[in-house]
Amino acid sequence: MNATVTKSQSDHCNVEGIDMGTRRPVGATGWRPLAIASALILALAGCELNPPRPVLEGESQVQLRSIQTRSFETHDKEQTLRTVIATLQDLGFVIDKADATLGAVSATKLDGYELRMTVTVRPRDEESLLVRASAQHQMAPIEDPEPYQDFFVALEKSMFLATHRVD
Repeated sequence: MNATVTKSQSDHCNVEGIDMGTRRPVGATGWRPLAIASALILALAGCELNPPRPVLEGESQVQLRSIQTRSFETHDKEQTLRTVIATLQDLGFVIDKADATLGAVSATKLDGYELRMTVTVRPRDEESLLVRASAQHQMAPIEDPEPYQDFFVALEKSMFLATHRVD
């Protein structure tokens, strides 16, 4: 087959009337973008966007624990657990599990997102109990103090009302 290659004024190649596109060296357009994209993918695959944090970070864990824990001047663990359950329900949580022996309550709130909270009640001394709340959003611990403050403000009000027998 005899092919006639002509160059038009627009720098295009034509073979027997078929437009072959702009003249470039063979293979110049196909491999470079692919090589650049591959290099970027490999470089990004090696990067860790959220590096793992140590489980215990010392001072930050102490700060988090202080945000999560409050002391209440009562020795009635059972009544405190009942009040914790009522407070969680008032805040829109559904109680998943409650264990009076362990002093633990687990609850979930579904409000466009999933928020899990576990609250434990344990003796501090003869006169008081420690209440600790631990919240998670999508299996990640919540370190922002606001949800804990909201919970403990509501719990303190409920404890006051329960102590003074106001229903």
